[in-house]
Amino acid sequence: MNLQTNPNLAPNAPRRIQGAYLEDEILNADPVKLVQMLYSGALDATGAARQHLASGAIRQRSRQIMKAWEILFELRSSLDQQQGGEIGRSLTGLYAYMQGRLMEANTQQSDAPLAEVESLLSTLGDAWQGVKPPPAPERATYEPVNCSY
Repeated sequence: MNLQTNPNLAPNAPRRIQGAYLEDEILNADPVKLVQMLYSGALDATGAARQHLASGAIRQRSRQIMKAWEILFELRSSLDQQQGGEIGRSLTGLYAYMQGRLMEANTQQSDAPLAEVESLLSTLGDAWQGVKPPPAPERATYEPVNCSY
């Protein structure tokens, strides 16, 4: 049975179920998967902003641009400048550049900056798809304690 057409569900139940699934996926994701998800979210938001720009939906365009901007802010904030070295510094600059281009696209209502950010995000996201997560640490095995004397 389709969740969308089930009369026994509240109107927003499918959205709540989807939200719970996404929350579970995020809480159980390794750091590499989280970065991949952030890139995917930023790319989706940028693509949606371009669609809204083309259709003249100003509020939706701005909302999607801000979503992409906030995701880039999160990516930028999570960089370890000490451990990241030159790559960390380069990514920091690239994220700031993309954030600036998003603001330019929003204020000028222009597609070119959005297309550029979308291309950059796509390239970076593709690179992250090839990154393998670090092996999970071995869990300690449970050994019962004998409390009898």
